[in-house]
Amino acid sequence: MKYMFAYDLMESVRNTNEWMGATARAMASYPAFAMSMNPALPLIAAWGEVAERSFSRMNDKPDWGIRSIVGPDGTDHIVDVVPVVERPFGSLMHFSVRRREPMARKVLLIAPMSGHYATLLRSTVASLLPDCDVYVTDWHNARDIPVSAGKFDVEDYTLYIVDFLRALGPETHVIAVCQPAPLALAATAYLAAEEPAAQPRSLVLIGGPVDPDAAATEVTDFGRTVTMGQLEQSMIQRVGFKYKGAGRAVYPGLLQLNGFISMNMERHTKAFTEQIFRVARGEAGDHDAHNRFYDEYLAVMDMTAEFYLSTVERIFKNREIAKNEFVVAGRRVDIGAITNVAVMTVEGANDDISAPGQCVAALPLLTGLEESKKSHHLEPGAGHYGIFAGRSWRINIRPLVLSFIDIHSGGPKAKAKGGIRLAASK
Repeated sequence: MKYMFAYDLMESVRNTNEWMGATARAMASYPAFAMSMNPALPLIAAWGEVAERSFSRMNDKPDWGIRSIVGPDGTDHIVDVVPVVERPFGSLMHFSVRRREPMARKVLLIAPMSGHYATLLRSTVASLLPDCDVYVTDWHNARDIPVSAGKFDVEDYTLYIVDFLRALGPETHVIAVCQPAPLALAATAYLAAEEPAAQPRSLVLIGGPVDPDAAATEVTDFGRTVTMGQLEQSMIQRVGFKYKGAGRAVYPGLLQLNGFISMNMERHTKAFTEQIFRVARGEAGDHDAHNRFYDEYLAVMDMTAEFYLSTVERIFKNREIAKNEFVVAGRRVDIGAITNVAVMTVEGANDDISAPGQCVAALPLLTGLEESKKSHHLEPGAGHYGIFAGRSWRINIRPLVLSFIDIHSGGPKAKAKGGIRLAASK
């Protein structure tokens, strides 16, 4: 698998399916065929439309699509997405709201690098913008990064977070979603030892695998049963000639997407079958629920091979974060060095990706942090997506997170009203 022809073959299959969808839609929609009144023609055209859209989305980076927000004065405020720090493998982006006074809450939202773009957190960003000054880590597609840019593994990822925090300053509140939770914890501990003045005010870890062995899921079972050699041989390919990163070893997005879909094949098959019939009946819309979800879900990005393999080996197999043995740039990162940063963990009771127990495992590692600065929330009935972007996030978790941020913002007013709010978040 570790060859360019395998990568190009997958891209050729994707491209061919997109072309077949476009051809089927165009031919079945030919005006002269309408005279036959054949009921199969609308279905063929509908299948073509859905197929063309689906396979084309796999090759596109979605737009953030956040044009404006309503300010406290009731008027629309334009939102600009502005790069603050630009690096080869990821950038720090600021959602700058025009004509708005500086916000008291400065939030860095660390997006996962696990197959999808940072735009997976679009609804999370939109929900925070009215109340916070929001920054997001925008990780780049490895296929577009030349080999000359070098490697990028879990240590480099951690140091990127460190650099972003340095750029934002000590009044920052960090929210790490899913995969980056353990590495955000490590980055904070790194700063606690090396540059305490650059530490964030608070750190919220949402549904992340700090200790994967704390609760078994399909993801952890897979990590335990497969060897690193098997992973490298079966999952790693080299980017084809079509892209700037030609020759770079990656875990391809299309291969990741195949894994995502196979985990819930029946649900996805039903969703696409129903969408084809809706299109055939003229009931579908360009921005209906199906298209809104799958336009994002099908847009996948390649990961560098070293990042994927080091994540599996060091975070899941060796459990270096859980054992407090993680090393960055030759230095052991001691989680116990965190003494001033308030830490909150959030889990979903029905999370089948990072099951309850995996994220809250961060709190016992914080041996140098007083208990009043630790908090945990378990959301009943919530799955993985729901705890950062779904109904549970909007109704229950977001208010608790904002309350936690206010308590630990350092101002006298926040301290005075902190006790009641902290109790609510536990």
